[in-house]
Amino acid sequence: MAGGTSSGGGEPEPSEALKGFGAVLKALRERAGLTQEEFGPRVRYSPHYVASIEQGRRFPPKDLIERAEEVLDADRVLRAAARHLTRRAGLASWFRQWAGIEEEAISLYAYECRLIPGLLQPEAYIRAVFGSRLPPLSDEQIEQQVGARLARQGTLAERVNVAFSFIIEQAVLERRTGGTAVTQVLIDHLLELICLRNVEIQIMPLRTEDHAGLDGSMYLAETPDNSWIGYFEGHDSSGLTSSPKQVSSWLQRYGKMRSQPLGREATVGLLEQMRGAL
Repeated sequence: MAGGTSSGGGEPEPSEALKGFGAVLKALRERAGLTQEEFGPRVRYSPHYVASIEQGRRFPPKDLIERAEEVLDADRVLRAAARHLTRRAGLASWFRQWAGIEEEAISLYAYECRLIPGLLQPEAYIRAVFGSRLPPLSDEQIEQQVGARLARQGTLAERVNVAFSFIIEQAVLERRTGGTAVTQVLIDHLLELICLRNVEIQIMPLRTEDHAGLDGSMYLAETPDNSWIGYFEGHDSSGLTSSPKQVSSWLQRYGKMRSQPLGREATVGLLEQMRGAL
């Protein structure tokens, strides 16, 4: 969930379900006599994106499935093939439990002092993070990880009734992971996401005398039955807690932190200032 090492920082696990869906899509496309270059524009996605789905490396968006059925005259075949897909495909095994909680959450809070939270990372940033992994990942593993993380991000726009709150240390942006060009893409991406009504992004400035998050990164999810679960991770490991006492202390810290970083307008101003300085 966090940033680079989080949502799938361990050994990528290929998804047979995604591969199966991709094979069905490819067969239907070829039956219709369409190349990926011809098919992509008809479903409003790039040929490269279509190729990634057919190879089982990317989760198929709902709108692509609906358009593809119409274009390919598939008569609900693709919807049936997609019925058992999960956004958790391709994620590290130690992360999957939290990924399931994340999918069902009605509120999601995140504080990060290491890297940009996974749900906010543009593709260029994701590739920079996984490209620097040790032990090194193969090209295929990187593609699986990138696809899994991009698939998870659909939840921001799709789940408009979920309240997302992100607090990010300014130092994470100042680090310029991946270089100047990647940081430009990242800041532009954050400026787009901050416009969503259900997404709150706040930057914790470099200098602040009072900081409730000194114990490190944390994630909190409110479940449909209004209980709360906490999550933390690092170095290819993670931990969940549903202990009322522990989760209560995390909620207190996060609540305090929401008053400490920059507000929305100040955050936008800082991001624009940083973008202009690159």
